[in-house]
Amino acid sequence: MEFKLSNLTGNDDANIIIRGVRSVDPDARVGVDLPAMTVQVDSWLMPEEFLIAFNEAGYDVRISRA
Repeated sequence: MEFKLSNLTGNDDANIIIRGVRSVDPDARVGVDLPAMTVQVDSWLMPEEFLIAFNEAGYDVRISRA
């Protein structure tokens, strides 16, 4: 699944995003492409389950590919 970021905080974004995703699914594989403002997540969970984690970390995202 892929998420499109609407904003970056500028403070260690990749690590914050990875920690947030793994707080929902510790076994998720996460790829962050900051220049493209996308996050790839390989998980058995539904994409909607990660939206709260992004929001709590301070990121506004939308699901671009489920």
